[in-house]
Amino acid sequence: MQRKLASVQRVLEVHAIEGADFVELAKINGWQCVVKKGRFRAGDLGVYFEIDAIPPDAPAYRFLWAKDSPEGTRPARYRIRSMRLRGSLSQGLLLPLAEAGVPDGTPDGTDVTERLGVGKYEQPVPTNMGDVRGAFPPIAPKTDEERVQSAPEVLGELAGRPYVITLKCDGTSATFGWNPLDETFHACGRNWSILEGDNLYWRMARKYDLPGKLAGLAAAGRRITLQAEIVGPGVQKNRLGLSTPELRVFSVWDATRARYLDDSAMRDLCASLDVPVVPVVEAGEAFAHSLEHLLALAERKYPGTSNEAEGIVIRPRVEMRSAALGGRLSFKAISNRFLLKGGDDD
Repeated sequence: MQRKLASVQRVLEVHAIEGADFVELAKINGWQCVVKKGRFRAGDLGVYFEIDAIPPDAPAYRFLWAKDSPEGTRPARYRIRSMRLRGSLSQGLLLPLAEAGVPDGTPDGTDVTERLGVGKYEQPVPTNMGDVRGAFPPIAPKTDEERVQSAPEVLGELAGRPYVITLKCDGTSATFGWNPLDETFHACGRNWSILEGDNLYWRMARKYDLPGKLAGLAAAGRRITLQAEIVGPGVQKNRLGLSTPELRVFSVWDATRARYLDDSAMRDLCASLDVPVVPVVEAGEAFAHSLEHLLALAERKYPGTSNEAEGIVIRPRVEMRSAALGGRLSFKAISNRFLLKGGDDD
């Protein structure tokens, strides 16, 4: 499912903010934004820009630029972020259709990301990433979890089913596996295969002997790809408080059967490979969490530290397809405390 960075959304509620004369709080499907007073009423349509969206370089959006930005230039790190305004959490940007440049009559839910030329903020790659070997190889689907606020329908899809909630480890995404096209091992970032050398991805591959271990599985008829976060010193802000870089596997793709392993099978395989996995926050037999409860559950510290955790990832214990997401049923809840304290959602 391609992320809707900008979409038409209907305003569900508008609330006053105590002590605020010029702004109020508008609620849409799963999100809330601080807006100018009187700009929206319940039932109105507007264009909602998600967190990490980069609005187009157009006059309508220049009020967002930093006051010290050079005349006629957009800040390099310019993007929509979570922030607290007049004491209320604002999670994105909501503008009237006309102001955003979207015609009246555009249906609720329409994705206008491409129409408006909206980009997505990407975190800077680690300086020790290494040289690019080539494009991301066909060893597994790329990783990119949807936020629960952007697709609240997933709560109904998971309701009543056995589930597992895991800790979202703040690091950099990595994928390791054998490419069937060239029969070689690949260590990858989010978008690229990385050339073998003294770099972060290949140091992790060698640390856990992934080329040898995955080659052994392939020889036994199992072509396996590991998807993980690299965490530790030199990665983001090392919020897990580790002394050396490590892996935390969050998904295992079985290319032989073209499916993800169920949670228990993933953990059993990683235990046999002696590779660390993401810790479980909660597991149960019948999922019944609300959006509000998941967001509250996401607000926690990394164990043994005073650092805010990035959030949580929610999945069924047995893999299933999501109609709302158009693919795997897997989604995340990012901690608002983490975002408000300067964290980036990777």
